[in-house]
Amino acid sequence: MASPAAVGGGRLADPLLAADVVVVGAKDKYWVPADEREILASQSSGGGEQDGRAPLLYRTFRVKGFFINLYRLLTLVRVIVVILFFTWRMRHRDSDAMWLWWISVVGDLWFGVTWLLNQITKLKPRKCVPSISVLREQLDQPDGGSDLPLLDVFINTVDPVDEPMLYTMNSILSILATDYPVQKYATYFSDDGGSLVHYEGLLLTAEFAASWVPFCRKHCVEPRAPESYFWAKMRGEYAGSAAKEFLDDHRRMRAAYEEFKARLDGLSAVIEQRSEACNRAANEKEGCGNATWMADGSTQWQGTWIKPAKGHRKGHHPAILQVMLDQPSKDPELGMAASSDHPLDFSAVDVRLPMLVYIAREKRPGYDHQKKAGAMNVQLRVSALLSNAPFIINFDGDHYINNSQAFRAAMCFMLDPRDGADTAFVQFPQRFDDVDPTDRYCNHNRMFFDATLLGLNGIQGPSFVGTGCMFRRVALYSADPPRWRSDDAKEAKASHRPNMFGKSTSFINSMPAAANQERSVPSPATVGEAELADAMTCAYEDGTEWGNDVGWVYNIATEDVVTGFRLHRTGWRSTYCAMEPDAFRGTAPINLTERLYQILRWSGGSLEMFFSRFCPLLAGRRLHPMQRVAYINMTTYPVSTFFILMYYFYPVMWLFQGEFYIQRPFQTFALFVVVVIATVELIGMVEIRWAGLTLLDWVRNEQFYIIGTTGVYPMAMLHILLRSLGIKGVSFKLTAKKLTGGARERLAELYDVQWVPLLVPTVVVMAVNVAAIGAAAGKAIVGRWSAAQVAGAASGLVFNVWMLLLLYPFALGIMGHWSKRPYILFLVLVTAVAATASVYVALAGSLLYLHSGIKLV
Repeated sequence: MASPAAVGGGRLADPLLAADVVVVGAKDKYWVPADEREILASQSSGGGEQDGRAPLLYRTFRVKGFFINLYRLLTLVRVIVVILFFTWRMRHRDSDAMWLWWISVVGDLWFGVTWLLNQITKLKPRKCVPSISVLREQLDQPDGGSDLPLLDVFINTVDPVDEPMLYTMNSILSILATDYPVQKYATYFSDDGGSLVHYEGLLLTAEFAASWVPFCRKHCVEPRAPESYFWAKMRGEYAGSAAKEFLDDHRRMRAAYEEFKARLDGLSAVIEQRSEACNRAANEKEGCGNATWMADGSTQWQGTWIKPAKGHRKGHHPAILQVMLDQPSKDPELGMAASSDHPLDFSAVDVRLPMLVYIAREKRPGYDHQKKAGAMNVQLRVSALLSNAPFIINFDGDHYINNSQAFRAAMCFMLDPRDGADTAFVQFPQRFDDVDPTDRYCNHNRMFFDATLLGLNGIQGPSFVGTGCMFRRVALYSADPPRWRSDDAKEAKASHRPNMFGKSTSFINSMPAAANQERSVPSPATVGEAELADAMTCAYEDGTEWGNDVGWVYNIATEDVVTGFRLHRTGWRSTYCAMEPDAFRGTAPINLTERLYQILRWSGGSLEMFFSRFCPLLAGRRLHPMQRVAYINMTTYPVSTFFILMYYFYPVMWLFQGEFYIQRPFQTFALFVVVVIATVELIGMVEIRWAGLTLLDWVRNEQFYIIGTTGVYPMAMLHILLRSLGIKGVSFKLTAKKLTGGARERLAELYDVQWVPLLVPTVVVMAVNVAAIGAAAGKAIVGRWSAAQVAGAASGLVFNVWMLLLLYPFALGIMGHWSKRPYILFLVLVTAVAATASVYVALAGSLLYLHSGIKLV
């Protein structure tokens, strides 16, 4: 059986690629087939049907028995240790401050329970690997046709400054060039800012795609986003069919891409100059003086103007829809042979391009437009009226397709004969370019993507994480999964509740066809422009279930997680799929402040979800019990900040008392704490082994959790408190992405310091812990402590040192360019401790001298 690499230019998670042979690699040596029946089925089918059974389209792997049993045993051991610890503490209620003792006990109980909730969902991890070669044999036809289902691709952007257009257009190019039948998918580009720059940039991109897409097909290049492809340091073996022409084609295409980039970069200036000239020519006409003009010089842009005016500014403009590339024909169209006007030879290459549509929904003052969720629901309606594919995949504007086999990989899970019909979505991990080599701010978040989500894969499936996710359209329409449907009549009746989907008859009539994944080509669009425009208006959703039980959910900052929860609550499954090379890649905020704002939005949205009607505690029996536990943990984790902050500020007591212990006898308490921490660290070591992670991944996860609890989670708690009082709450800032020209310039953002109030609590925590260490040293000097006293105090101050180590990335972040020399931070901390100790000694000496003088008098 041919591997995906041989037939499609891509490969999947190294050792688990082939459907009939398992090759063990270093990353996956702890994984084995989960079910021997899968092996027999894949071997007996040979890629085809046998005994009336459809072939399996993906394989499932589990962690080896010894390793996963060790992991579970260590979990049990820690549970026992924690129980013994609490029992001992309740029997020894002795502290220097009992009120703090009670808080610490409640805090330890909270940490124990939340750790257990998180841990038990990872006791049955599963890795699912698509069999793309089998999918090809089943659905690709010898004449070049395909029976693959139709697919609609959604991509969203708002601001060409915060989300640089070069990234967005590279994403579009990678989508247009992906390895999926060109007549089988359509791309819907949502410009939520209504910008002419995006509109004309999309036109330029469609023009450049006419050369770029055939080039990718001819030479089977990877990745198919030109910015990433041309700047890649290493490439694999040539997989195309014209090796002799490759170097010349590559040189010409790179030159064409540089020209394309220059035109994109100068587009804003061109539009501004054109508009100024047109406005001067029409300055005698009222209302034309500040207009933004389109390329023909005679048409005013309907969206946002450069100089905002009524009806033409952000938050107030009419709906715009333009089909940039029409639906291609069913039959292949070969390109032209090389000539003086067209130096690239595409005479043996299919040059068709998939359908491409520009959308800018209507916006009006007084309406809550619901940000990304609102834009995607408009895409959902418009795409239903035009192509109505049964499957949808969504991207953020800064993510591109890194592996051209990704769409086919997701289809393996959607079409699998076992549980494909009950699968609502397939989630891919988020991977990022240009993150600093040490991943200082845990942007890759590998403990979540490569451990937690694999654990959920063994239950009901991963949560939806915002981008790089394929959906079943009818699941978004609130349909029940097949295994929970009693009968079709009841389903049809439920799906037509009065005004549930709005008043568009064409949209409602499109719903039955959306469930048919065997349609070969999109139905010709018969709706008029008026009906399309109506689907994009603000008022369309009034009185409907959009944003509630239909489409993406509104009024919660983490619309991704809550939408995935709604589908799981209905009984749908999901699947997590990691590929090699990565399916998709994007950009991440490597600036400390931007990263903290991103975490603030996530943590605030999680709490909003828990205190909403989408609380996991309120879900019905269709939600798997362990899936419910996972969502509870996912929506309550910011509450930990209250107890952790109390621990952070315990060292203040060293400034006021000679010795301070939260629990006595301290030696036994310290021993328990060491064992509790050691067991969780040991469990973490085993976890990173089966998850294929590094020690640095685990350390960064621990560090940034602590950083989040100091400054970010308290703000999230404040947000939910204000919301409960009927006040608006904290405004969540959109994460900005900066356009850079290379890795060195990109990393310059790492050293920018943007001082905002969000940084202050963590700075205070660091100062308190440094001061506590210094004060303890000063007391030891003044009090002439014995070795036993010093040893006891030192063991108590280990916690302070540990906190400073966990806050190390934050300390580097606020140092700016000085963080390039980490030893400076060490010198600063030592100096601060010594200064605090000196001040304490001096103050103590002054007080002693003053006290002696009073006695003499």
